[in-house]
Amino acid sequence: MSKIKFGTDGWRAIIAEDFTVENVARVAEGTALWLLNQKSNPAIILGHDCRFAGELFCNTIAKVMCTKGVAVTMSKGFVSTPMVSLGTVKENKDLGIIITASHNPPEYNGFKLKGSFGGPLLPQHVAEIEDLIPEKCSIDYSKIELDKLQSDGLLSYIDLETMYCNHVEANFDMNLIKNSGLHLAYDAMYGAGQNVIKRMLPDITKLHCDYNPSFMGQAPEPIHKNLTEFSELIKNSKNIDSGLVTDGDADRIGFYDSKGNFVDSHHIILLLIHYLYKYKGMRGKVVTAFSTTPKVAKLCAHYGIEMETVKIGFKYIAEIMIKEDVLLGGEESGGIAIKGHIPERDGIWMGLTLWEFMAKSGKTLNDLINEVYEIVGPFSFERNDLHLKEELKQSILKNCLASNYKAFGEYKIVRTDDLDGYKYFFENGDWLMIRASGTEPVLRTYAESNSRESAFAILNAAKDTLLN
Repeated sequence: MSKIKFGTDGWRAIIAEDFTVENVARVAEGTALWLLNQKSNPAIILGHDCRFAGELFCNTIAKVMCTKGVAVTMSKGFVSTPMVSLGTVKENKDLGIIITASHNPPEYNGFKLKGSFGGPLLPQHVAEIEDLIPEKCSIDYSKIELDKLQSDGLLSYIDLETMYCNHVEANFDMNLIKNSGLHLAYDAMYGAGQNVIKRMLPDITKLHCDYNPSFMGQAPEPIHKNLTEFSELIKNSKNIDSGLVTDGDADRIGFYDSKGNFVDSHHIILLLIHYLYKYKGMRGKVVTAFSTTPKVAKLCAHYGIEMETVKIGFKYIAEIMIKEDVLLGGEESGGIAIKGHIPERDGIWMGLTLWEFMAKSGKTLNDLINEVYEIVGPFSFERNDLHLKEELKQSILKNCLASNYKAFGEYKIVRTDDLDGYKYFFENGDWLMIRASGTEPVLRTYAESNSRESAFAILNAAKDTLLN
């Protein structure tokens, strides 16, 4: 058996290739051993999203965990990652586990670990679990019956969806949003957020809010190239004020304005800081991942907010959120958390916060974006994922490490930052970033400039330089 390694956000692998019942059982046993080292009577929350065989994998985990002496409370039906994280806190459990591969293509599944505080388990604890994963599961789970575990009091069930909806109702004025006159739309990307929105906002315009484990063959990642159907729906409707998108496990956000234009996570982070600080009077530091726009630092300087930049991976943000007073933690990929909720990415929670901002202010999304632009200046951000053979990818990364790149086409490098990946700043303040994905076989390139065309020009220049 191969050693199982957790990446930026959990262990992910292709179903039936490496993500098998046997390997899931191995990870479950390693996790159980770690829990038993921490507590005398450990207990967990367990759930799965909409991906293929989620229930099968969860049942396997429950059988292994209960047999090892860990009490399991399992969700009925599919749930989002934020639901499992919230349930872990509200039910006072020692750990949360969700079977999900988040935004990855449909052939993948994954195993995410959530700390008792309701966010990603801290990196040092994940490493400890990795070291305890056995080469072969010691339990014959095929002979274990769930009914017997339940009658023995080791296994119980919970409705995490209702818990989450009640939590939303307690924290948002949903009637304000419903009666604001705003026409809203939502694309679940066939993911785990679909039922919550149906319950909370039944009259909203909905897309891909059906159960489809194949996601119609597309990775449920909320980036514009995957959302052209939703964008066209908004453009053609002529009366939709804003659109929300969440990924496969509903922890990431995508957002659209009334014209069907994609609003990236950098703009969302800026809007949220602006709303929470200026309009709601909330305080706390801001923590962002390395790939996030420098405009956040400019907005924080304007408001006198302390700011910290960390490596990519929400676990690094969560680690600070549980120790310090944090107003917002966010990353380029659409994972954002704010004060007053769990230290966890939550696409639905962020979308509702933005819609509350629009409803309370009576302003359009573009009006609010322009308020931010008045402070930080207009900008556009774009990303291009390069699917390369491993040899070429490693060659490019070696060149980055050796500082072999002095320019990308006409864009001369004046400064480099290498906290996590390589961020190249150019003479006019534009920038390019190069980084290998922690969960997929791709090399990511990111660029920011004062217009969409300029950002794409930087990406194209980078691609030409890197591949030639």
